[in-house]
Amino acid sequence: MNLLASIRRIPLTFRIPAMVALLMIVVSAIISERVLSRLYETQRQHMAAVAGTYLDGLSMALVPAVLRGDIWETYDILDRTRSTYGALAPLETIVTGRDGRVLASSHPKSVAPLGELPEEYADRAPEEDGMKIDWDKRTGFGKRELIYQGRTVGAIHASFDISHLIAERREVLNTLLATNAVLATAFAVVGYLLARRMVQPVKTLADHMRSGTSATLLPIAVEEFPSQEGEFAELFHGFNALVEAERERSALTLKLAEEEKLASLGRLASSMAHEINNPLGGLFNCIDTLKRHGQDETVRQASLSLLERGLTGIRDVVRAALATYRPDRSGRALTLQDLDDVQLLVGPEIARRQQTLSWERCPDTPSLAALSGVAVRQALLNLVLNASAAAGDSGKVAVQSRVDPETCALVLSVGDNGPGLSSHALEVLVAADPAPASRIGNGLGLWMVRKMVDEAGGFITVGTSDIAGALVEVHLPLKNPLEVNNAA
Repeated sequence: MNLLASIRRIPLTFRIPAMVALLMIVVSAIISERVLSRLYETQRQHMAAVAGTYLDGLSMALVPAVLRGDIWETYDILDRTRSTYGALAPLETIVTGRDGRVLASSHPKSVAPLGELPEEYADRAPEEDGMKIDWDKRTGFGKRELIYQGRTVGAIHASFDISHLIAERREVLNTLLATNAVLATAFAVVGYLLARRMVQPVKTLADHMRSGTSATLLPIAVEEFPSQEGEFAELFHGFNALVEAERERSALTLKLAEEEKLASLGRLASSMAHEINNPLGGLFNCIDTLKRHGQDETVRQASLSLLERGLTGIRDVVRAALATYRPDRSGRALTLQDLDDVQLLVGPEIARRQQTLSWERCPDTPSLAALSGVAVRQALLNLVLNASAAAGDSGKVAVQSRVDPETCALVLSVGDNGPGLSSHALEVLVAADPAPASRIGNGLGLWMVRKMVDEAGGFITVGTSDIAGALVEVHLPLKNPLEVNNAA
């Protein structure tokens, strides 16, 4: 497995030439084996034919001498034929009689007459064509029986030098190896060039896709397109069309998100106007009282105290609205004050609908610093506003924030006594592949919640609340489990 994994990590531009070269080596080995086998058979047949001619000529001349057992005549015939068949290069020729003993030899000093046939000749049983080749000893052995009137009267044993055949085989083998090496190298180089040219468009596409993970996805320039129209050119055109569509979708998403934020601000502003306008009447009455009875210490202190409380309430509402809807340039971390701001912001809307709001906040803990303050607050605000809209007039809304020490996560729970979430809202919140923001429509607020949770690495669960409506729980992981456990 490790070897296969290592091979797969090799670039394709090297793997393809290596596979082509390996294939060429295998094919070359098979072809070389067949060529050498055919050459061996050809050399053997040629050697058998030449040796057969030599032995046939000798047998016709030697039969009378062998019948008489004339050693000198037999030697004389062998000596005279040596020059005639010099091109055949016989190493040694031995003639045996009817009893199998040596009658004469072309080298009488090494093989004495009337002696036993040497073992190297006796052990060489010829094949069907009368030849036996020993490639290790570079020698070929031939045998021909001497027949007279249908009876065997003797035999001729001959050995031949086959060094020239071995040299020919070596030369052919070297030629095959050199040719195959050149062809394998040439095919590997051509394969590398072709593979590199074929893979280049894929590499270009991969580079552009990889760059999109860390920056804005850019289309492929016309200069990088293949020179000819084909599958890769169509692939590049498709990629550029996808980039353009993604740009349009992103722009539309930002526009819809901004519109949703403005719409939420408008709904809150209308409710906050009533919340701010109500204490204004009392504040003006305090001012009028100060103008008339400002010299009275008791009246002055009571009026100033009332003015301070009224203006403080108005200031808190305005600050919470500004903190929620102005751009987040500081990347500020989440605090418990952000959760309190949401309660303050939804207060006018809850009061306008005459609803009951149950708000349970988690205890003080420093572990919330791992989360984005503006993002979490905006998400919670969207959930509470959706719950308020689902609950209707005189409905109930319950909000709870807690830290789960087991999962090391901040859990934000928002419930209502409404009819429950629609199938479209469920898809946006919990589906593995939610619909794009460009197709959300009125559910863009929920889509923004899902987007924030995904970016934080959390998850969302949907169930039934204690007040018989929908319950949405947002789980946001915290990066410091030790602080969470201590806080618990």
